[in-house]
Amino acid sequence: MTSTLEPQSGTAEQAEVAARADAFVAELSEWLRIPSISADPAHHDDVARSATWLADTLRRDGWPTVEVWDDTAALPAVYAHWPAADPAAPTVLVYGHHDVQPADLADGWSFAPFEPQVVGEELRGRGASDDKGHIAMVLLGVRAHLAATGATAPAVSLKLLVEGEEESGSAHLAELLDAHGDALACDEIVVTDTGMINRDSPTVCCGMRGLVDLDVVFRGASVDLHSGMFGGAVPNPVAELAGLVTAFHDEAGRVAVPGFYDDVREATERERVAWAALPFDEPEWLAGPAAGATATAGEQGWSTYERLWARPTAEVNGLHGGYDGPGHKTIVPHSATLKMTFRLVADQDPARIKALVEQFVNERVPAGITAEVSTGGPGVPPLICDLDSALVASIREAMGIALGTEVLPAREGGSGPEALLTTALDAPLAFLGVMLPTDRIHAPDERAVLPLLLRGAESVAHLWRLLAARSR
Repeated sequence: MTSTLEPQSGTAEQAEVAARADAFVAELSEWLRIPSISADPAHHDDVARSATWLADTLRRDGWPTVEVWDDTAALPAVYAHWPAADPAAPTVLVYGHHDVQPADLADGWSFAPFEPQVVGEELRGRGASDDKGHIAMVLLGVRAHLAATGATAPAVSLKLLVEGEEESGSAHLAELLDAHGDALACDEIVVTDTGMINRDSPTVCCGMRGLVDLDVVFRGASVDLHSGMFGGAVPNPVAELAGLVTAFHDEAGRVAVPGFYDDVREATERERVAWAALPFDEPEWLAGPAAGATATAGEQGWSTYERLWARPTAEVNGLHGGYDGPGHKTIVPHSATLKMTFRLVADQDPARIKALVEQFVNERVPAGITAEVSTGGPGVPPLICDLDSALVASIREAMGIALGTEVLPAREGGSGPEALLTTALDAPLAFLGVMLPTDRIHAPDERAVLPLLLRGAESVAHLWRLLAARSR
């Protein structure tokens, strides 16, 4: 397979990637057939099988140290290390994950999700983009880097950590990092689990939002009551909980929790200018990535990119209670349940936000209602990269060579374990990925655009050379 993107870079790295393209697709397809669903205990053996597959592939590629880590409560993770010939070269850790989201034909897939297929320039299947496709991209980039330079070792000392439970919340990643901190010690971290805003305007992610979750149960009577006999005379948990939901935002779309914005670090003028220069076609975005939504919404006074990347949110994920079958059931429901998530931006502390949200809810429990309020685990901190760092500059340059155009800084609205990684390993972190919003990540018919994965692999191949040169 050859890339259809133009122009080609004409570099030795590009030629080496192109020469291996068909083998790359076949190899990745083999890995995608393993249903490594970490959220489903019935597939935990498949997660282990996926880790073994990756470890075997790394050994075939010549990585001197390859280990499957299964000595903690975490599902199996894969670690590899390939020292540079120069002992003074920096050590770079690449992080990604080999587990995938659940997928079933009944979810709306047009083909069996673990029987990957190539359709035109797309490779379709669960994990094709998130994140097996991007880990395979890194492996191809290392092969191309060695072949293009004629070296027997990479220009930087490379380490690889591919965890097995990112898609189920990385619940044991902290334990894994603590148990293997010495092996994972590094100077810089590169995360593959990311992407660009679109194919024609390549960007590099320079920040992700944090996350806090909220569960609320309102209870009234011990059983459902007859609405004719009791309606209007006792509290209705569903109506009361709906009222709580509306209290979370003011008329301008701002989160109404007192103190919620106190620590928000605003995007810099430099970032806002760069984001304003990125193309955004609202009808196209609504019809495509937003899956047919009919209007944008959110906090007033901000663009869509700014809302997604630099503004915190309070989002209702589910509101349930009462009867929802055919016809009517004339009751006052005895309970109602709310599930929410809060996306956090730079300098917001998940622990503080959890406390503020819990206080907000507890102060609004009406008489006659008992409430169960939970904000789950510790939450996920937000992360912002240093735009002026040598690591970000090198990634932008490497991607620019491969993609043939300037790569602008952007952010992503999602959340991940990046803040934990950079804190635990005390190393700067940056992102390199070519996922697209239209790749149907976590959705039926997930796909990766193969020409972009090949350009991503070329970017990886250039990156090691550039980082080594900058360190000298």
